[in-house]
Amino acid sequence: MHLLIVKTSSLGDVIHTLPALTDAVQHYPDLQCDWLVEEAFAEIPAWHPAVKQVIPVALRRWRKQAWQTWYNGTWRKFIQRLQLEKYDKVIDAQGLIKSAFFSYKARGLRCGLDRDSAREPLAALAYQQRYAIPKNQHAVTRTRQLFAAALDYPLPDTPPNYGISSYFQCDSLKQATIIFLHGTTWDTKHWPDDYWVALAERVTGAGFRVRLPWGNEREYARAKMIAANNPNVSLIPKGNLLAIATELSQAKAVVGVDTGLAHLTAALAVPSVTLYGPTKALRTGTYGPKQVHLQANFACAPCFAKKCSYNGASTVIPACYEDLSVEKVWANLQVFLN
Repeated sequence: MHLLIVKTSSLGDVIHTLPALTDAVQHYPDLQCDWLVEEAFAEIPAWHPAVKQVIPVALRRWRKQAWQTWYNGTWRKFIQRLQLEKYDKVIDAQGLIKSAFFSYKARGLRCGLDRDSAREPLAALAYQQRYAIPKNQHAVTRTRQLFAAALDYPLPDTPPNYGISSYFQCDSLKQATIIFLHGTTWDTKHWPDDYWVALAERVTGAGFRVRLPWGNEREYARAKMIAANNPNVSLIPKGNLLAIATELSQAKAVVGVDTGLAHLTAALAVPSVTLYGPTKALRTGTYGPKQVHLQANFACAPCFAKKCSYNGASTVIPACYEDLSVEKVWANLQVFLN
C-alpha cells in the first residue's frame, strides 16, 4: 500500500499523527508512506521509519508573497510534484479547508473526517470516504481512529507509539540535565519569568544542570535572564528541530509550558511536567508515559485567550499562574528526579 498523509501543521499536530502511522505499519508491514507537511516541520515525519518521502509545502511563506509565488511558477511546480505519485489512499488528518485542498489535488482515494468531525466542516466535501470520529477525546486517539477506519484494521488497544525514539541515539543513563521549555507564542501561556529563575535555583541546588532552548530574540532575552548569575544554567545554541530533539532525548526531565516542543518531549518518552494556564490538556495536551499535567485552578481558567483580561487582584501575570507556584512545579518534578 502506498499512502499519502496530509498533515501540514502545527508542530504538536504533526507529532500527534505519528502514532497512527505506527499503527498502520503494524497492520501493513510493507506500507510505504509520503507525508505533506509545512516546510518548518519537514524534519519530523522523516524521523519515522515508514516515511519514504517528505513533501514540504511553504503555504505560510507563500501567503506573504502570493503574486510572486504564482507568477514565478513556484505554485505550479509544487502541484506537479504533489501529483507525481499515484496513491492507494490519501488521508487528510487535519480536517481544514487548506488540507482538504491539498488532498483534492493529490492523486488517490481521498479519505478524511466527516463534516461533524472536521474542524472546518466544508473540508469534508473534498473527501471520497468520510468518517465520523468523536471530538471529545484526545487528538492522538482521534487520529488513530481515523487511520484505522480509513485503512480497515481494528483499532489497537496499545499505548501510542510515536515511532521516532529509535532515530535518536541516547545513553542508557540520562544526563543530569533538566530542560526548561519557557518559550511559546501566546502571551497568556508564559509562566512568570521570576518563577523560572526560582525553579532554576532549586534544580541547580539539587545538583542538576539546566538547559534553555530559544527560537527568537524575545526567548533569547528571557533565557539570558534565567541563566544570569547561575553558572549551572546554560543556553542551547539555536538550531534545527533535530538539534533540539537530540537535546531533549538526553535530558533527565523537562519542564515546559503548553508549546510544540512539549509534544516532542512526550513523543521521545522523556519525563515532563507541563503547565496549563489558559489552555487545557484534555484534548491536546502532551500524551504518553511519564507526562504530568499541572492545570491552573483559577476562576477564569482555561480561557483559551491569547491576551489576559482578568481585572482582579493578582501577584502575577497571567493571573491564573498564581495556582501553579514554583513549589508545586518543583514538587512534581522531584518525583522524576528521585
